[in-house]
Amino acid sequence: MLTAAGCSAKTAAADQEQSQETAAEVQTETAEEDTQKEETAVQTISQNTVVSTADVTSSGLLDATDFFTERDLTQTADLANAQYITLTSGQDVNITEEGVYVFSGTVTDVTIRVEADDTAKVQLVLNGVSITNDGVPTIYVVSADKVFVTTTETENTLTVNGTFTADGDTNTDAAIFSKDDLVLNGLGTLNVNSVDNGITCKDDMKITGGTYVIHANGDALEANDSIRISDGDFTISSASDGIHAENDEDQTTGYVYICGGTFDIEASDDGIYGNLAVQIDGGTISVTAAEGIEGTYVQITGGDTDISASDDGINAAAKTTTYTPTLEITGGNLDVTMGAGDTDALDANGYIYISGGNVNISAQFAFDYDYGAEMTGGTVTVNGQQITSITNSMMGGGMGGMQGGMGPGGGMGPGGGMGPGGFGRP
Repeated sequence: MLTAAGCSAKTAAADQEQSQETAAEVQTETAEEDTQKEETAVQTISQNTVVSTADVTSSGLLDATDFFTERDLTQTADLANAQYITLTSGQDVNITEEGVYVFSGTVTDVTIRVEADDTAKVQLVLNGVSITNDGVPTIYVVSADKVFVTTTETENTLTVNGTFTADGDTNTDAAIFSKDDLVLNGLGTLNVNSVDNGITCKDDMKITGGTYVIHANGDALEANDSIRISDGDFTISSASDGIHAENDEDQTTGYVYICGGTFDIEASDDGIYGNLAVQIDGGTISVTAAEGIEGTYVQITGGDTDISASDDGINAAAKTTTYTPTLEITGGNLDVTMGAGDTDALDANGYIYISGGNVNISAQFAFDYDYGAEMTGGTVTVNGQQITSITNSMMGGGMGGMQGGMGPGGGMGPGGGMGPGGFGRP
């Protein structure tokens, strides 16, 4: 196991005894030259700092004003004091201190393990990395304040085969597994292939840039508290959920927020799932799944979303008690195509509100709601016919319903009081 704690990898080579044989000296010099070339190449890439923007909103269900920091949005690492590590098969790497660590190499049976102080910010820069493991994560964050996984302008591949084995009481079931905050960004490509989950974070996961190709037998992206995405190019194939946020212990977390990026999601279950909420403010999203989007409160304010589903296109269901199940569309373009049979394009176990945007539905049953629905704006087309009011396809529960609870930021959900139709707005 290699322990990296703030010293430069090239220092060890420079400190070798001068009494080595000539052949060994030449080999050492060559290794140093290769390391220096690698450093120069990476530094050249990062000379021009690349910072993306997050087109967030404060007027939606979730106030996203402070969702992303400047460092989250910076797609290149500060390499002034970086440590460069060439991976070796069968040799794990332990990161115990805050810092920037640049990795390269094609290896098997290697875990990059971060076990640092809970105030430490650690940045792992992947510069042409390929790791193939059997049953253990390729990157495992045990402890830190926040860990960044940043790709340079290279292709990187993380693969886990076999069957995952637990680390004590921790079910480490993903190619990248983090117990603390995780940020994914960069200028390159990250391929993730996993026998279970692709990337799992037990705290907040943020993605602000990079290209991601994820094939997972479990959830492709999974987090407890939140998944926040401002940019990136995603190709996702999942035998479970494409993007999944859920916290069974805290009813005010477990949400998905998207304000940018391009997504091609194929999932056997849900394309996008947030047990508290799913809010889409932007991005270009294509989902093919049993259910396209599911959450207690689903809000679409912008972006282009295309859903092909075999069960519900969008389902606002009672996954938490924080909100009354609600589907709200205030902007953007939404296209929903449903399979044959008893399927619903827009389904809410509470309310449906449409006040803006363009909605195009191709389905046997367009709307299914329990408490009420209202349309005050936007353009809605159902099977080629423009409509001006929402008709319930499958009659549900009575009027009224419970009032919405507190939102994740501590405030009430949007709206309040009685709606124009006489039913309680969450």
